[in-house]
Amino acid sequence: MSQNHFTLSFPLKTPADATALATELPPLMPALFQAQDSIGTIHYSRFTILSEKTLLFLGEFDGELGPLLSEYAKQAGPTFDAIFQHVVDPPPSPVAANVEAFVEWVGEHLLKPINIYTAYPDVTAKEIKALAAAAGIDGTKNELNLFLVILPMKSKLAFYEVELILRARGHGTTSDLDKVGTPHFAQFVPLEDNQIGFFTVYDGGFDKYIEDFTKNIGQVFDLLFKFTKGAPPSPCRKYTQEFIDFAAGANRPPIGFYQAYPALSVQDIHALIADSKPQPV
Repeated sequence: MSQNHFTLSFPLKTPADATALATELPPLMPALFQAQDSIGTIHYSRFTILSEKTLLFLGEFDGELGPLLSEYAKQAGPTFDAIFQHVVDPPPSPVAANVEAFVEWVGEHLLKPINIYTAYPDVTAKEIKALAAAAGIDGTKNELNLFLVILPMKSKLAFYEVELILRARGHGTTSDLDKVGTPHFAQFVPLEDNQIGFFTVYDGGFDKYIEDFTKNIGQVFDLLFKFTKGAPPSPCRKYTQEFIDFAAGANRPPIGFYQAYPALSVQDIHALIADSKPQPV
C-alpha cells in the first residue's frame, strides 16, 4: 500500500492554549492548504482539539513520512511556528530553519494507529487528480465530511482489550468498511486517558452515513461498546437513533479540512480507476 496515515499529538501548555488555538488556527489554513497542494502527496488533513491539553493533526498521504515532514517544515513552517508557541517543549523555531529538529520532534509525538483503512490503496493523490483531469471532472459537487469520534474506555484494562480486538479484526473491519461504500479513509487510534479515536473521511450526510455504517460495521461497535463509558444500547442496528445521538456527541469538530480532490466520491474514484485500465478485446 503506497498510502499511509499520521496522527500527530501536540501537548499544550495550558487549557488557555487550547482555547487560543481554536481561534488562531482557522486563519492559517489557507496558507497550509496551499502548501499541501504544492507538496502534492497529501490526500486529506485536519486538526482537532482533543482536550484542553492536546491538539491533534491527522492526515492521509502517499509514500514515506520523513520526506513529507521535511516538506511540511519547508513549505508550511509558519503554521507550525504558530502552533509551537502553545506547545510544551517544542522544537527550535523557525521550523523552516530547523528541519531535522522538527522531523525528530514529530517522530517522538506520533500516535501509531491500530489499523488503517483505505478505499483505493493502489493510487496516489497525484494519480487521482490526473485521472479526474483527463475525464474532465472539476468543481466541488461531492459532499465530503469527517467523523472524529472519541470513545472513552471504562479502564486501562478495557483499553488494552479493545486494542487487541481491533488488531485481531483488521481484515474483517476492512471488508465491513468496503461494504459501506462511502468511507475514503478510516483509522482506529489509541489516545490519551484510555481513549480510542475512530477517524474517517466519508461521502454524504451524517445520518445516512451512520445508518449505512450500523448495518455493515455495527457489530464491531456492539463489541467495543461493552468496554466504553456511556455507550448507547446495543445492537446498533436496532438502536440506530441512539447510536446517531451518541456519535454526534462524541464527534470532535475539525479545524481546517484539506481535500486534495473534493469533487470525487469513493465511487467516482473507483470508476476512474476502472476506466483507466486497458479494456479486454
